Amino acid sequence: MITSQHPLPVTRQCQLLALPRSSVYYAARPVPAATLALMRQLDELHLEYPFAGSRMLRDLLRLRGVVVGRKHVATLMRRMGIAALYRHPRTTQPHPGHQVFPYLLRDREITLPNQVWAMDLTYLPMRHGFRYLVAVLDWATRRVLAWRLSNTLTTDCCLEALEAAIQAHGCPWILNTDQGSQFTSTAFVACVQQHGIQFSMDGKGAWRDNLFVERLWKSVKYEEVYLHAYDTVHEAHQGLTRYFTFYNGGRPHSALDGRTPDMVYFGLQPQQRAA
Repeated sequence: MITSQHPLPVTRQCQLLALPRSSVYYAARPVPAATLALMRQLDELHLEYPFAGSRMLRDLLRLRGVVVGRKHVATLMRRMGIAALYRHPRTTQPHPGHQVFPYLLRDREITLPNQVWAMDLTYLPMRHGFRYLVAVLDWATRRVLAWRLSNTLTTDCCLEALEAAIQAHGCPWILNTDQGSQFTSTAFVACVQQHGIQFSMDGKGAWRDNLFVERLWKSVKYEEVYLHAYDTVHEAHQGLTRYFTFYNGGRPHSALDGRTPDMVYFGLQPQQRAA
């Protein structure tokens, strides 16, 4: 919109559009390698100690020999979309357009495929930069039904993943998420209700309410992402495609009596799967 080729000077163009000149002259810079390495360590520590806030993470990093200030740790946590998981006092009211739904899964027996789905979004480190990964998980069978990569913490990739899962597998009875802004947005809530799905949300800071997705993230990162420092988004997509194929069809789960998610989801016995 603003161009140096226009007869009006850039200063006047900014005045007419009510834009600061700094936004015009600013050129984005890549994230330094040292910062990316620090973000990866924070991600690992957050998986191990989800209750740790910026102060504890700072101290845990110092035990590893990494000296960093609490404010810098807090800044990187905001950038990564992670926060200490504990029950916060409810001192603010949600935005009118961002409705929060009650948790519907407490004391409910969940044994059938497509009875309950869970969704979440996590930070994904790469060799040069990072992405965000969103996944749709079948609660009873632990099967990953759909996933998407994104470079921003927006609602778009969550909607794409949900629509892909619905198109491939139909609608669940209940969809459970956390209270992240992507899932409380008007567009996402409208999509869920349009398909006639009951919406359930974790309690404030109650990470155990969505424990199966947290376990999925730990498996994905320690068994795939941390072992292969992706150079490009294409390489990340290939690696995750390969891993989720293995996770669904070849990785036995102790919670499923040694069966794979595909076996439980499709009702196959081990001998049928081998055939």
